[in-house]
Amino acid sequence: MEWKQLIATRPRKQIYREGDACVKLFDLGYSKADILNEALNQARIEETGLHIPGVREVLTIDGRWAIVSDFIEGKTLAQHIEEEPERKAEYLALLVDLQMEVHTKSSPLLNKLIDKMHRKICQTDLDATTRYDLHMRLEKMSKHSKLCHGDFIPSNVILTPDGIPYILDWSHATQGNASADAARTFLRLSLEGDHEGASTYLAIFCEKTGIDECYVRRWLPIVAASQSVKGEPEEREFLLSCINTVEDYE
Repeated sequence: MEWKQLIATRPRKQIYREGDACVKLFDLGYSKADILNEALNQARIEETGLHIPGVREVLTIDGRWAIVSDFIEGKTLAQHIEEEPERKAEYLALLVDLQMEVHTKSSPLLNKLIDKMHRKICQTDLDATTRYDLHMRLEKMSKHSKLCHGDFIPSNVILTPDGIPYILDWSHATQGNASADAARTFLRLSLEGDHEGASTYLAIFCEKTGIDECYVRRWLPIVAASQSVKGEPEEREFLLSCINTVEDYE
């Protein structure tokens, strides 16, 4: 099948617009379980009342799996920041407000963040001592059941022409500690090379939530270890520096 309007490309997937629908088309060989889990996550998040694209169907197209959702007209926060850099702090504050709204929700059937992090640590190629230390650090963290997006970055929020924000890409959604979700956002912004934006985001998040920045940073080695499982060579040096942080931020 030939698609006319490619709107985004991601590793091993392409995203197309087809009328009022958005089609996320996965490469051949992509894990069927991961695709079905992503669609299930999205359907469960719909039930929370958050503004997100509704799932329409999951199907195969020329042997490739696809998730069809509502198409949301507008620009991402990342596009707004690029076009209006003088308003970057304002858009990051909006990102934090939306993330805080996400954290007020619950979805009891989602996977637990702490279980996912333990699995990811086991999958790393880190030495046994480092893995043990990460597991122990994770066990000491407070156990919460807040809705966590898992990849809450400006490119995953669309502002419609009338100013309504919609949150995209729920493939990493879990229930757990909000500070872990914030640490993940900080890490993702840093990996994109926006260290200033990452610091601004974290300062705003901690100011608005009243959470100590040191507590959020205590999650960094854990979320960095999780990210390292993807095995992106250009990320490895920075991730290892986070994992091997000497400070415990106590």
